[in-house]
Amino acid sequence: MTWLRAHRRSAWICALTLLVPLLLYFYTLLGLFGVRHAYQSDIDNLIPRIARLQGLIGYESQLGEASARSSDQVAKLVYPASGDRATVAAGLQTSVRQILADAGLTVSNSQVLPVREKESLDYISIRLTVEGDLSGLDAALSGIAEFRPLLLVESLEMRPVRSANKNQESQIITATLQLLSLRAAL
Repeated sequence: MTWLRAHRRSAWICALTLLVPLLLYFYTLLGLFGVRHAYQSDIDNLIPRIARLQGLIGYESQLGEASARSSDQVAKLVYPASGDRATVAAGLQTSVRQILADAGLTVSNSQVLPVREKESLDYISIRLTVEGDLSGLDAALSGIAEFRPLLLVESLEMRPVRSANKNQESQIITATLQLLSLRAAL
């Protein structure tokens, strides 16, 4: 004990030298507990995901059948990816012009607009200017609704045409239609 009193400074240096490894040990131990806690929280986050995947595995056959049915329905509504964009657009333009002509409308202008690509589909748009009576436009819109693959009307603008003959039974209109069809891009 007398040594401690006589060499106080040396005793403090020895005590601090022994304390540093002890502090490093505790620091490392706490770090390992932190890493263990992080791993445990990752495991806890994975448990619900694994349960969902096991549930999906249980319904795999039903999900496969539903996917096949929806793929068949989509195939009826869009042009297949096997067709070239330009070929599909030209064929669509020809078909639409025929529908409008069959309805008694006169097509004065038709234009294939640039193809828009979104996700796994190509958006093919056609702008047409037609002239005829309202019943012809109604018949044309019915024909467009029945057309397959699906053909959507993006916009429709109508203007009456002034007629020199006021005794005319039906109103003649000029309509500008913008139609849209989809093509699978994959």
